[in-house]
Amino acid sequence: MAVDVLLGLQWGDEGKGKLVDVLSPTYQVVARFQGGPNAGHTIGFEGRKFVLHLIPSGIFHPQTKCLIGNGVVVDPVELQHEVEALEAAGVEARKNLFLSLRASLIIPTQKVLDMASEQALGTGKIGSTLRGISPTYQDKIARQGLRVGDILKSNFKEMYETLVSIHKGRLSVFGGDWDYKDAEDKFFRSIEFIKSLNLVDNVHFLREAIESGETVLAEGAQGTLLDIDFGSYPFVTSSNTITAGTCTGLGIAPNQIKNVYGVFKAYCTRVGSGPFPTELHGEEGEALRKAGNEYGSTTGRPRRCGWLDLVALRYAIWLNGVNRLCIMKADVLSGYDELKVCVGYKTPDGNITRDWQFENESAEPVLVTLKGWSQDITGCVKEEELPREFLDYIRFIESELKVPVTCISVGPDRAQTFWREAVPAL
Repeated sequence: MAVDVLLGLQWGDEGKGKLVDVLSPTYQVVARFQGGPNAGHTIGFEGRKFVLHLIPSGIFHPQTKCLIGNGVVVDPVELQHEVEALEAAGVEARKNLFLSLRASLIIPTQKVLDMASEQALGTGKIGSTLRGISPTYQDKIARQGLRVGDILKSNFKEMYETLVSIHKGRLSVFGGDWDYKDAEDKFFRSIEFIKSLNLVDNVHFLREAIESGETVLAEGAQGTLLDIDFGSYPFVTSSNTITAGTCTGLGIAPNQIKNVYGVFKAYCTRVGSGPFPTELHGEEGEALRKAGNEYGSTTGRPRRCGWLDLVALRYAIWLNGVNRLCIMKADVLSGYDELKVCVGYKTPDGNITRDWQFENESAEPVLVTLKGWSQDITGCVKEEELPREFLDYIRFIESELKVPVTCISVGPDRAQTFWREAVPAL
């Protein structure tokens, strides 16, 4: 059996978690392959709402095994909190949750380093969530970080102290008095909790699942435009958020991958600093933010909002090998008389390009205007019930991107999602 991949095509917050939850009944394994607790996947059903940061979004389906892969950086305190919160809500999380021995651990001093580094950047800050993500990935690449499997070693405390001493040296450059003692006590209590989970070598875990015929869905965090190599650098995350990250973040070969679901909002948002060619400012941006309730599920920060950018989407589709598009939060655009869509960028030298650029700080969007719709679509359950103008919006997107939109989301609940029975041959 092949592995399918589901990931975001914009700057994150596209609604990946909801869609993984919708798809999970058709998969035996859902595996998270990158990122850390800086991600926030919001899932709603039966009048309930959950926000996950580390646990894969298939956890609400008892027949689905959920794996946190080696490409994820894990905060033990956050993971314990998530598991206990789910269990308090009646979700049997521990039974179906599997954690890779190879996953990197976030320790308290890495969070302090994250905060100190961001403060030192001043007005040029990246927009970090201050969860210790970047310093943890830095230590991983420097071959000095701690991994989940290390907690089972007799000298784990010594390994921990060695890494802390390195961090103290780095912190001395920033000056100030950085206190992490309380956080350290919580960390070690959570380490004992982590030992009670299903700890596995994810390479063997997934090989056995695939060879036995189980279906696997790889779940991404953040979005393509935040990829460390191909995103709007340096305003990116610290891992590979694209399909290629599935291989390195789970330990599977490229020829195991079959379908790639590319998830995007009917408009664009991003959190933090960095270029955003179609961003709406002032009242227009605020109106879209309120309509979409665009506030970070991890940080609560207001998201920057703007029109749909097809240049960025085309780039993301190519990078990921997307063959199935999923449009999310389409209901937010109901009530607009006109909608604008970016089809190109005007570069500083006056030329027009349809390609994502090495730098897009000065890119001016080339916008086309499409007719909007007034109908409330949150109750639609099939394509025939959608307004003609919205279907025209989808057809325009498909004609530009040459990939079919196979899934439509018209609200936050899992029930407000449906698949198109017939899609055009593009």
